[in-house]
Amino acid sequence: MTELRNVEADLARFRLRVLVVSVVVCLCFLLVVGRLVVLQVVRYDDLRAQAESNRTAVVPVVPNRGQILDRNGIVLANNYSAYTLEITPSRVPDLEQTIDALAQIVEITPRDRRRFKKLQEESRSFESLPIRTKLNDDEVARFVAQRYRFAGVEIKARLFRNYPYGELASHVIGYIGRINRAEKDKLDDSENAANYRGTEYIGKLGVEQSFENQLHGVTGVDSVETSAGGRAVRKLASSPSTPGDTVVLSIDIRLQKLIEDLYGDRRGALVAMDPKTGEVLALVSKPTFDPNLFVDGIDYENWQALNESIDKPLLNRALRGTYPPGSTYKPFMALGALHTGKRAANTIIQDNGTWTFAGHQFRSHGDHGLGPVDMHVAIVKSSNVYFYSLANEMGVDAIHDFMAPLGFGGTTGIDIQGESRGLLPSKEWKAGYYKRADQQKWYAGETISLGIGQGYNAFTMLQLAQATAIVANNGVKHKPQIVIANQDAVNRTRVPVAAMPGQDLGLRPEHLAVVQRALAAVTTEGTSTRVFAGAPYASAGKTGTAQ
Repeated sequence: MTELRNVEADLARFRLRVLVVSVVVCLCFLLVVGRLVVLQVVRYDDLRAQAESNRTAVVPVVPNRGQILDRNGIVLANNYSAYTLEITPSRVPDLEQTIDALAQIVEITPRDRRRFKKLQEESRSFESLPIRTKLNDDEVARFVAQRYRFAGVEIKARLFRNYPYGELASHVIGYIGRINRAEKDKLDDSENAANYRGTEYIGKLGVEQSFENQLHGVTGVDSVETSAGGRAVRKLASSPSTPGDTVVLSIDIRLQKLIEDLYGDRRGALVAMDPKTGEVLALVSKPTFDPNLFVDGIDYENWQALNESIDKPLLNRALRGTYPPGSTYKPFMALGALHTGKRAANTIIQDNGTWTFAGHQFRSHGDHGLGPVDMHVAIVKSSNVYFYSLANEMGVDAIHDFMAPLGFGGTTGIDIQGESRGLLPSKEWKAGYYKRADQQKWYAGETISLGIGQGYNAFTMLQLAQATAIVANNGVKHKPQIVIANQDAVNRTRVPVAAMPGQDLGLRPEHLAVVQRALAAVTTEGTSTRVFAGAPYASAGKTGTAQ
């Protein structure tokens, strides 16, 4: 028997199914429309930027580093262009095998390999590192012909720093070196992060370090269109870099060379300052080093030779070395005595060769005395006995309070980094320096040797030069200055660096005159007569020897 179908029921079910499908289709359509609205309207700017970034790349244009000149315009640091062979370790499957293969095309020495390994340790794997620098045209051509064999290896043209005078004035000029991880992290956290994109070298010492901002310049950018493989196709836009400023030093490189040549292989330091302005005409630290060794990464042997040498060539003795000043301290002790009223210039002290305090004998001039001496003779003939007794009369704190404004025991404020403070002792200093109670107490006997520039006294050559300049400049103190001008690399405009105005320390002219006359007599009738015999100019100074 044939079953009769319920047409009305079937039709109702069909209509329901159509309705459900219609609703689903509408919902899907609404989802598509909603997604299109999000992509085309809400996220338009963001997605457009992403699409543009996929099509283009922004490449930093590293600026030329500024030159360094001496006061007469002689070039002390400049740049030259050369080709380098560079490897990006993250893009090379077998690094050692690749280097061995490259060595068949261009010369790669064991020194190059060691330097590359050192750079690897200091850099990230995705950074391009030089395996060979300063390639000649033949080497470039040989590599380019076989470029297809070496993924992650490329030729780059780079600017290299050059120091034409080598070791001369290297402690003043300083050097540049590859940015290490600590410096990279510090730059990334600074407001200059964008300006150092693409920069791989930074000032490490001297003027190169202290005037990094002026010398570096402003990084430019090139906007280039790239292929799907990331290769540059064409340049779309360019914002050129601005070269760093030329920095002009107060140093006279000819005077600097004369002094360094006179030192020869001996160790020592010298600072020549213009007392009227504070400009440093020569700042010598011997022995010295060749800053060109650091430009493209110093090798292990040279670094070990410099770092482990008993002569410490990397130590800036003029700025960082601290020494007892010896008898060169005596003129300032004399000036302090006059300023504080502890002793008059005509006061006579009997110098019998020794001076006794609390049962202890302090010796002078090999136990032979100078007889009765006043302040003038005590400076000219360098009487230890005179200044032993003077130190005892003044006391350590009075000495400290007079010497501190002259610059002893504090930084002078010179415009290059790394200056040591030295040590100007006082009761307060000793109480805070030592831990044991018996060591914290200042004993009167410790004051005696301070009078002849020994004991706890330890100052830099720069501090001594500044104090001497104050006496020569009639009591006016100037901050030592190395950089005297910046010259714009584009328009060549030279802008002088404003010097701080001199500070009058309030020393009385008649007191200064006493010491000045004595210092002039030192070179004509005193302890340095032979050195200045026959000199066609007037001179003044003070000899000194410290243990």
